[in-house]
Amino acid sequence: MAELNSLIHQPTRLRIMAALVSMSEGERVDFGFLRDLLGLTDGNLSVHLQRLEEAGYIAVEKVFVGRRPKTWVQVTPAGRAAFATHVDVLEEIVRGKEGHEGRDAGTRRKGDE
Repeated sequence: MAELNSLIHQPTRLRIMAALVSMSEGERVDFGFLRDLLGLTDGNLSVHLQRLEEAGYIAVEKVFVGRRPKTWVQVTPAGRAAFATHVDVLEEIVRGKEGHEGRDAGTRRKGDE
């Protein structure tokens, strides 16, 4: 079985990735929208976005609108793939496949009670 992605598995980054992956491919979100959606501080969100960006899972674009800075965030194809793999591993765990290969559903070994 594949391993969980420790970078994505961290709860805040998991929520960030879930929010971004729920967007249409190529769609981006404003930093403030993401901050408010997840109930994070600017600093906390910035640190997590930096880690995800370093891994190539997200792209961050900083622009100026008039004189005001604006930060856009979007998931990359590599980020979508990494998130999908992570979710697949979580689903395997939830379905009980980890450590149960070769055992019939409903069959218990002595001591499993």
